[in-house]
Amino acid sequence: MIVERSKRNKLVITISPPVDSYSLQRLIDYAKYLEATSKSRAKQVDADKLADGVNASWWAKNKKRFIR
Repeated sequence: MIVERSKRNKLVITISPPVDSYSLQRLIDYAKYLEATSKSRAKQVDADKLADGVNASWWAKNKKRFIR
């Protein structure tokens, strides 16, 4: 694996072909998460509350599909 910084201030990562594509996709997703949240001032507790609300809303709408 080779990691280098390009002239345009971007990181270039070169990986050999036998790397598992699923694991590589997870790594890319994590890098995207880091990039997207790098300037966020949100706290984890706020994100957890938002996630709980979304999950509760989803469950209320879909509960009947799973419980008979």
